[in-house]
Amino acid sequence: MAVSKSRPTLRKPRADAQRNRERLLEAARREFRRSGADASLEEIGNQAGVGPGTLYRHFPTRDALIEAVFRDEVAKLSASAQRFAETLPPIEALRAWMLLFTEHIAAKQIVAAVLNTYTGGPERLYEGARGQLLGAMEHLVTRAVRNQEIRKDVKPFDLLRALIGLAYVPSGPDWSESARRIVNILINGLRLAK
Repeated sequence: MAVSKSRPTLRKPRADAQRNRERLLEAARREFRRSGADASLEEIGNQAGVGPGTLYRHFPTRDALIEAVFRDEVAKLSASAQRFAETLPPIEALRAWMLLFTEHIAAKQIVAAVLNTYTGGPERLYEGARGQLLGAMEHLVTRAVRNQEIRKDVKPFDLLRALIGLAYVPSGPDWSESARRIVNILINGLRLAK
């Protein structure tokens, strides 16, 4: 009689474990923004209201926590493209997402010191995020082209590269205002000539 090897079933995390994970990610975001590379894992656990065992069960290393925060931010940013597409006209959904993307860049600048502590450098994190972000941009651009709100020759990757370029502009007191103007210039340049 043959013994079948069954695959282990992947259990969905318990609700309390999922809540703890979310609280840890939110606390880590706040602490990384506040303290940068000096952020204390103990303080993150305290802010989340969990003990060290719970923190390390979810995130066994500092790198694991940094990566989880970054991936969570990218996932939320990517998912917002669909939310905007469902609630806004195509070109306004594209504008809203591009503005949100610039806010993401501003936050990344704040935590750049943290990302730079990631083993092997942050490039590996960025590479994984690029596909998700490009997918979100492609969705919004395709929708706006289909509705004849922007030109057909618009390449989603070109727009994404323009926005990523903002990450290399040193932040200052007027950075956000300048980024908003740049997004509006890009949107106006995408429109069909009338």
